[in-house]
Amino acid sequence: MRLGLALGYSGEPMSEVLPAVQAADRVGYDSVWSLEEFGPDGVTILGYLAAKTERIKLGTGVLQVAPRTPALTSMTATTLDALSGQRTLLGLGLSQPWLIEGWHGLPFHHPTDVLREYVTVLRKAIAREGPLEFEGRYYQIPYRGPHARGVSRPLKALYPPPRTEIPIYLGTTGPRNVALTGEIADGWLVGGLYIPEHEKVCLAPLEEGIARAGRRRSDVTIAKVIDVIRDDDLDAARAEVRAVLASYLGPRGVGVRNVHFEQACEMGWEAAAHRVRALFTEGRRKEAAAEVPDELVDQYALLGPLDRIIDRLVAWKESRVDVLVLLTRDVELIEAAQAAL
Repeated sequence: MRLGLALGYSGEPMSEVLPAVQAADRVGYDSVWSLEEFGPDGVTILGYLAAKTERIKLGTGVLQVAPRTPALTSMTATTLDALSGQRTLLGLGLSQPWLIEGWHGLPFHHPTDVLREYVTVLRKAIAREGPLEFEGRYYQIPYRGPHARGVSRPLKALYPPPRTEIPIYLGTTGPRNVALTGEIADGWLVGGLYIPEHEKVCLAPLEEGIARAGRRRSDVTIAKVIDVIRDDDLDAARAEVRAVLASYLGPRGVGVRNVHFEQACEMGWEAAAHRVRALFTEGRRKEAAAEVPDELVDQYALLGPLDRIIDRLVAWKESRVDVLVLLTRDVELIEAAQAAL
């Protein structure tokens, strides 16, 4: 198992971020991953870090596909790849309906089918083997639909890319999208309640997709972002994670599956999950968080004193995860975790 670093970047001065990234680069971390929601974008910071690091891979974790055409994403990815010396890992995701509709003002529909077409077009654009043409349900290149001028022709990227294939990771959670990841992606940015002791629950749809496409497990790199709370007060550290898990388990959307809730039930925490949901939907969020079991908290995150965090890495080393991506800025912890592997 290799280690990665998650930025969780929200616009802070680089003086607060760069030391952690450079420490990870220096001690041999595999990759550093950006974040994109509705604050900073997921690429600009990686361009900056490309100039400040030497060997660490630069991953987008994840770029929202809805507001970007596949062609635009290909341009962004190949530019970053040129600037970084071919260190780009291209993480893509669908995001959530509330964000795509509420921030970008775009519809959120048929996510699995959209993602399949998107990746197909994106790979063709990056490969630059010929003018880009595609005829699908959601993407038509050149465009010939309503209001088309009728004068378009297929285009090929102006310049050859540094490489014709860039690893594509999909950040997916629901079973259909995770299965699609197993079919077509180079890597999976794990969504859901992934826990080493119960990883078969989360891996089942990925395995289904891998088998359906006639691929091998090794064809899909598994990268898992994990919360890291270093605190000598274990109860305080657990309290932070409880609140996060309650926000995952509690929501009950109309017509929307709560995969975290379903996975918790399948893993054996059904009674607790129902208690969390009941309290959460009543608006009693502190009480909901208090119902999240210690065992779930301890297995889900890395938390407590430094030696406890390092000891917990053993369970992750024995899991199917290839790259454990630590969400931390703690340089001492970053160094100690790498030394422990």
